[in-house]
Amino acid sequence: MMIPKYDFYSSSTGSHSNRRHSSRMLYLGAVILTVLLGLASRRYEAVLPGWIAAHAGDALWAAMIYWGLRLLTWPRRPFLAAIGALLFSYFIECSQLYQAEWINHIRVTTLGALILGHGFLVADLWRYTAGVGIALVLDIAGRWICRYVKNIHK
Repeated sequence: MMIPKYDFYSSSTGSHSNRRHSSRMLYLGAVILTVLLGLASRRYEAVLPGWIAAHAGDALWAAMIYWGLRLLTWPRRPFLAAIGALLFSYFIECSQLYQAEWINHIRVTTLGALILGHGFLVADLWRYTAGVGIALVLDIAGRWICRYVKNIHK
């Protein structure tokens, strides 16, 4: 006798499936917007206030990792994505202490520099923490606002 499998991501009404799709699209949009803001922070750093030009790129990079994890792991809890984003960001930063010739060849490319960075800085760990923290707050606040607005319109 076969036991039927239950698909947790779909229902007879399709509402959970639609919600899942729309949430993923929002997270994909957040990833794209964050990448564009990060690239703009590097491109237009001369016209930005000094503290934004100095810190925004790393904070936005870590926020992009958070949004990417939310995109890939929805509907898991936002705090798990935040922990994962911090661990990943810290790992990449600590990997900059490793200076083998082969990885330095990757780091001199544009994509390699954007992903792996160049040199270890403790300040980057604080920037990553701020970026993930801001993304987490925006995520939770956005979800709360959506629920609040949805309840008003009932």
